Amino acid sequence: MANVTVYFATNRVPQGATTDWQSYRADIIPPTDPSQIIYAEAFVEGTDLTVEGSGTITAISHPQTGGFETGVAQDIVGSGKNILVFIHGFANSFLNSIARAAYNREWFAAAGANAADTTVIAFSWPSLGQLFAAPPHLLPDDYLRDQSKAGQSAFHIASFFTNLQPMLTQVRNQGRRVFLLAHSMGNFALAGAVESWFSHGNPTVTLFDEVFLPAADERWDSFTLPMGARLSRLPALTPRISIYYSVRDIALYLSVSVNFIPRMGHEGPIHKTDAALYSPARVRILDCAEVNDYDLWNPPDASHQYYRRSPKVRANIVAAMRNDPNLPGGLIQL
Repeated sequence: MANVTVYFATNRVPQGATTDWQSYRADIIPPTDPSQIIYAEAFVEGTDLTVEGSGTITAISHPQTGGFETGVAQDIVGSGKNILVFIHGFANSFLNSIARAAYNREWFAAAGANAADTTVIAFSWPSLGQLFAAPPHLLPDDYLRDQSKAGQSAFHIASFFTNLQPMLTQVRNQGRRVFLLAHSMGNFALAGAVESWFSHGNPTVTLFDEVFLPAADERWDSFTLPMGARLSRLPALTPRISIYYSVRDIALYLSVSVNFIPRMGHEGPIHKTDAALYSPARVRILDCAEVNDYDLWNPPDASHQYYRRSPKVRANIVAAMRNDPNLPGGLIQL
């Protein structure tokens, strides 16, 4: 079992001391006030790659609003490692989001590649942390509530990116790489953040060397929408995007039934065979439906977590982290 430091920002409203992880629940700060975003570091003990959901927060250090404390920022920049920025998905409590960030750090590092041994920075938006609403509420009520909060987090996440940008530039200038991984409904929040980034006059700039979008609970036409909507301008912030999808992803069946439009993480992006639309040099689209090296049914949401359950998918992500020149682009069957 590992002990992991997770640097984080959150737009959850603390209900008690900011050093107490139980203070961070499901209320959101004002959507137009990023100055209230809390930045800190969490210490996670007991991360066990053989146990789903493992990891406990033992302490939170140096919490403050508006940005990382100077010494914490120096620790991030001076870690000597690549950076992994993580945005969690639906049904993640604060503890879930931080524990999963720790798990992801260890999961990729376990591949044995230096490039995948990262410093992780998580953004924890105020998901309820519940898969289904309890009676008398309707089944999708908690899902829709989470989707609303993910959408309201867009400006906060764009502000988080603005805050990180000088640090990420320093890291890149030292010859290291920066990755963004948005899982599930984290892609819905990310799409709004990309819109917000450009609508507030931020420049076209390389924020991330590689963006990973596994099991994206975002509309499948997100990259093709006009007027800079949704993810259509994400390619302006990164030289390469890797999209992972699977029609066996059970959780996204619920999303399709609620949203009435195919999801990118379920069907892949619309017109996914169009190499003119998705340049193989810049976009990798990976069909994970036939990946069978993990238990699809245990835990119940395993089919939605294949990016951190399947060694085969991990190996593909790690190859991209290593910037393997032989890694193929375009549409790929894993």
